Amino acid sequence: MRFLPSLNPTRKRILLSTWGLFAGLSLLLVTAGLFSTMVGIRAELKQLPTIVSGGITTAYYAGFLLGSWYTLRALAQVGHIRVYAALASLLSASVLVSGVFDSPIVWIIMRVSTGFCYAGLYVVAESWLNGLATNTFRGRLLAVYNVVTVGAYGAGQLMVFNFDARNLTGFAFAAMIASLAVIPVSMSEQAATPSIENHEHITLRELARIVPTGFGAILLVGLAHGGMLGMAVIYATREGLSIGRTGVLVAVIQLGGMALTWPISSASDDLDRRIIGLLITLGAIVMSVVMLYQPAESIWTIVLLFVIGGLSFPLYAIASAYTNDWVSPAMIGPLLAAPFLDILGTDGFAWSIITFHSAVAIFLVYRIRAWHAPVTTKKWDDVSFHGRAFFVPATIASLGVTTKAKPKNVQQ
Repeated sequence: MRFLPSLNPTRKRILLSTWGLFAGLSLLLVTAGLFSTMVGIRAELKQLPTIVSGGITTAYYAGFLLGSWYTLRALAQVGHIRVYAALASLLSASVLVSGVFDSPIVWIIMRVSTGFCYAGLYVVAESWLNGLATNTFRGRLLAVYNVVTVGAYGAGQLMVFNFDARNLTGFAFAAMIASLAVIPVSMSEQAATPSIENHEHITLRELARIVPTGFGAILLVGLAHGGMLGMAVIYATREGLSIGRTGVLVAVIQLGGMALTWPISSASDDLDRRIIGLLITLGAIVMSVVMLYQPAESIWTIVLLFVIGGLSFPLYAIASAYTNDWVSPAMIGPLLAAPFLDILGTDGFAWSIITFHSAVAIFLVYRIRAWHAPVTTKKWDDVSFHGRAFFVPATIASLGVTTKAKPKNVQQ
């Protein structure tokens, strides 16, 4: 049985080529977790309307779209490391400005800027990793990437209890960490970025035709994650939780993702990714329903959010394994989730998770029925421990799927 991949020469090369990137990303995501949580708490302390608080989060994703578009072009001109350093520097300045001014308009502008920076940094990282990975372990490599980013983000959220969101100190600390993130990438002697090739541009319509499952799943997963992360701080604050407790509650979502991304993504490398995605999506829905019956201050709410995050966040790694390009529909997630809290009160947070993940589940059921594939094409001896753990529920979930002829020029 295989728990962890063996470090053959290829994987050793990738480890040496990417350790600086992972170290730098860890620092940047600590900044992101601390900064985003403080902005959310500060907006609630200012008693902004829910739609405005959601708009601040949406501004981040609007910048995210701009950043992903720009960075793809900048990479071809100056390379991975220079783009990374420039974006990290801009990020540090944007975080600092957000702490200096007590204005929702300034926060929105700076959230656009930070979204622009993080989108670019993610493009740099994923382009770097996908250029070095092969299909045989791309899911595992992206899982390591997700564990690093999600875990660091959660660690940043846990730091929030050390600071008063109304003061500059926390923002200055976050900006300092962002500045330090340039060092491991720029100074690593072993850092080796993949060669940058000029690829033919593909439109979103073409991408949806070629990889409909990956394209659709990323759209819906982004929507679900945007709503969940955008409303978590508002939910905790309106339930009257302390700043420290709020930091813990929103952090466990990310930490759950860190804990479960590796085994779930590893299983998706061995079994049909669509079925694995469906199983964990249904699990997240069930946990969200249970959360409706738990008070926010209960330890069980923290446990449930840990499991929800653990089941939900691997969906991104699974969807990314279908396609190396992606878009960010998460920008409308907070705006769509905001009415849930306005209409249903704090229970609207759980209902928004249920609704968005139900959309993911329905889409995956549709794709499984549109194209039936075996649960696994590997020999049993080649299936990892994690894949074997998912094999029985995956087989049960695949029963009754309607077989349909494979359309031409369409992949799973």
